[in-house]
Amino acid sequence: MSNLLSGIYSGLNSTHSYIANQYKDGFTLENLAAARSDQKLAGNINQSFANYLQSNFSAIDADGDGIISAAEMTNKTNTLTSTGLTKTELQQLFASGQSGISESKMTEILEHFEDMDTNGDGRITDAEIAAFSVNSSKQEKMDEERLKAASNMSVFYGDESSSDNAYSILSYRYKSSS
Repeated sequence: MSNLLSGIYSGLNSTHSYIANQYKDGFTLENLAAARSDQKLAGNINQSFANYLQSNFSAIDADGDGIISAAEMTNKTNTLTSTGLTKTELQQLFASGQSGISESKMTEILEHFEDMDTNGDGRITDAEIAAFSVNSSKQEKMDEERLKAASNMSVFYGDESSSDNAYSILSYRYKSSS
């Protein structure tokens, strides 16, 4: 369960690295747009990750020089690792099909996003997802035990572990007078 979102972070880094290596002036907004529309390159680019990078270009380009360096990209993915992703970002990046997250797991994450977001910041991290999974499993086991205890008991005859002297809550009415 640990690092469930690592496939997304890896995909962002890979997309950045691929495009940066295609152009001698690096990963610029212009190069990103050109790579996305170039028939030869576009097939090798994950468009969901490229779209995220394009939409967040200025936020990632910390020094404002118009180029996202490898260090800036690493800083962004490290920041995402600690701060997490919003529900919209998760949906957008999952749509790529290369996030490393199964559809059933992503459906569970999206359905319980608000429950997982324990600090209420509108973002979830791997730690919050893992904590939710642990708490869910714990609650599931507790529910199973409660159900088992409830189904093993009968209002009229006690539970399976009772002695041969089974009784009913109404037994006192029918006690033999011997």
